[in-house]
Amino acid sequence: MKFRTLLITLLAIVLVASACSDDNQRTAGDGTWPEKITFGFVPSTEQEQLQDNIQPIMDVLTEALGIEVEGVVTTDYTGLVTAMGTGTADLGAFNTFGYVLAQKEFGNMEVLIQAVRYGSATYHGQWMTNDPSICKAPPVSGTALENSATGAVQVGALDAVALQVGVYFGDSGKAQGEVVDAGDVSPGTSCMADLSKVKGKRVAFTSESSTSGYVFPALQLEQAGIDPLNDIIPIFTGGHDAAVVAVYNGDADIGVSYDDARRTLRKEKVDVGDKVIVFNITSEIPNDVVAASALLPDSLQTAIYEAIDAYLETEVGEAVFDEMYGWTSIRRAVDSDFDVVREAAETLGITEPLG
Repeated sequence: MKFRTLLITLLAIVLVASACSDDNQRTAGDGTWPEKITFGFVPSTEQEQLQDNIQPIMDVLTEALGIEVEGVVTTDYTGLVTAMGTGTADLGAFNTFGYVLAQKEFGNMEVLIQAVRYGSATYHGQWMTNDPSICKAPPVSGTALENSATGAVQVGALDAVALQVGVYFGDSGKAQGEVVDAGDVSPGTSCMADLSKVKGKRVAFTSESSTSGYVFPALQLEQAGIDPLNDIIPIFTGGHDAAVVAVYNGDADIGVSYDDARRTLRKEKVDVGDKVIVFNITSEIPNDVVAASALLPDSLQTAIYEAIDAYLETEVGEAVFDEMYGWTSIRRAVDSDFDVVREAAETLGITEPLG
């Protein structure tokens, strides 16, 4: 999903935003719309690419709201946390862990939008390997793992909530057999394997502030009696696609990412679904969010939500959000839904963005 560090060498950066003039200053609760707002993002892939991808959204918001909306991409979630906390950014596209820490640290923001992907407001992280010998049974092509009331189960790729590598939208809905310029994309493979197999391995995480790329997997390891720092060799790649690449290239034995980050590599590495095998998953995680400064009037927050919702209803808007974070829809966020993330952070003893 949807916005995961989103996370590393977390150093705070200051967003480039124009200074507010005296006429543009506002007080919480006075209902005044500013002349300009800044919308901060963090990259799930290449930073420069995301900067280009967000511009159409900024244009749509500027037109719909009648005020200037500037989009800025930070290097990581700590930069976005700092920008929101210090008032440099008015809106922030966070992974759930980033939002929880930012809200706890600064308390000057509120959750506005929650991403929905293919009808689901939750997602999970996936454990990947390049070594099929760890599987309890041979990996099966065209399958994925999903959570059920009795634990993780193997399902057909078309039945998985997240779009799997090798799956695309055809005229009649989801279909297998995607073809790209480099050739036929191999279907993703999966198997079932116990997390005890991870002990002593080189494990590619994304970054230490990524919900699915570190926090929930690290919690799983601790619950399995495995120290996520001393019982494995942790590698922090900085991104979900990079974690997949590390497993694909053999630079790591194991990797974690959101489900299914293998798809981000399919255009260059058409066999990624064969070489990178999903063997376990995390529990369900609330999807990523957009947080708003508490200084933004309720009327403006509602207008922002409605503008993004309307844009997602268009083919162009859906394509833009799918390319960035895989969103297919949104809903108004409820802060209590993120208590599960707060509990995970507390269990791991994480009280601030890690650096």
